[in-house]
Amino acid sequence: MSMEKEQKKTRTECDLLGCVEVPENVLYGVQTMRGLENFPISKFRLCEYPLFIRGLAIVKLGAAVANHDMGLLSDELFNAISQACREIMEGKFHEFFPVDMIQGGAGTTTNMNANEVIANRALEIMGHARGEYQYCSPNDHVNCSQSTNDAYPSAIHLGLYATHLELRKHLMELIASFARKGEEFANVLKMGRTQLQDAVPMTLGQTFHGFASVLQGEVENLDHAASEFLSINMGATAIGTGICAEPGYAERCTAAIREITGWDVKQAEDLVGATSDTVCMVGYSSAMKRIASKMNKICNDLRLLSSGPRSIMPGKVNPVIPEVMNQIAFKVIGNELCVTMADEAAQMELNAMEPVMAQCCFESAELLVNGFDTLRIR
Repeated sequence: MSMEKEQKKTRTECDLLGCVEVPENVLYGVQTMRGLENFPISKFRLCEYPLFIRGLAIVKLGAAVANHDMGLLSDELFNAISQACREIMEGKFHEFFPVDMIQGGAGTTTNMNANEVIANRALEIMGHARGEYQYCSPNDHVNCSQSTNDAYPSAIHLGLYATHLELRKHLMELIASFARKGEEFANVLKMGRTQLQDAVPMTLGQTFHGFASVLQGEVENLDHAASEFLSINMGATAIGTGICAEPGYAERCTAAIREITGWDVKQAEDLVGATSDTVCMVGYSSAMKRIASKMNKICNDLRLLSSGPRSIMPGKVNPVIPEVMNQIAFKVIGNELCVTMADEAAQMELNAMEPVMAQCCFESAELLVNGFDTLRIR
């Protein structure tokens, strides 16, 4: 059978709005198809954010552990769902997360995308066909004891904490690189400058040690901001009251996630408050903004240091790497404003603007990582 014919094969899936033809070769289902139709907004697709997808899989696995312990999932269902989650955590099936990161519904489309992929993979593991949800339901089994309003923000927290660990590593590598240049340039004399005019002598090594020092001072602030991601609201369900979840589920689910990740994950002190509170993303975005502001100054200095009358046009080498880092800084600073405005838009028991906040935070971290490496290497 040709690839084209294979792609045209479909299965019929239905929800309360009616029936939809779903491509036979995909693991997602009708709710994901609805999301693709409703939100053709940007080029930011969930499949491009692997650490967020991993966070979703961890949340679903933690929920499955708790539900199985409480007798809400059979051994067969638990084993199949657990295997599907772990496969996604390992990086498999990410191509089946096509939904737009920017969406209405406070992340419902993303949550259902995860539920459907896990359910259909679990069905395959149990020997059933995709879409035979009477054997493993995205809602009744994979999403058991959950709501988008606790699963989605908890997955964001876990995904951003993993992202933080990557960002921190690349930042430390850049700091070490500046420090090495400080040693290398220890005996290179230059003029210090204030108000863009000559001031008093110094070494180029002192300048580069200064770059390392001001960035090192941001590491603790970044760590502190990231620590808030380890508080999650699993068990809050729709608005924080825990409706449709058994007593003890929240504690067991959080403990399971702590065991899966090896991180000091804790249940939020007040689940009602935590369900509408997205300020941890404001805090982390602000910490990234501080670093971006300092990187902007450093790269402006590098551009000024490379300027001067000794360049002649045929041999001129433009400071293109500091220039691109400047532009990254502008984007990160702009994303921080978007995150702040979206946080302020929370209403009553939920903040429906979480999707754009998550997208901005993940994007800023990725841009900084790429910028740090480009500046350090090139």
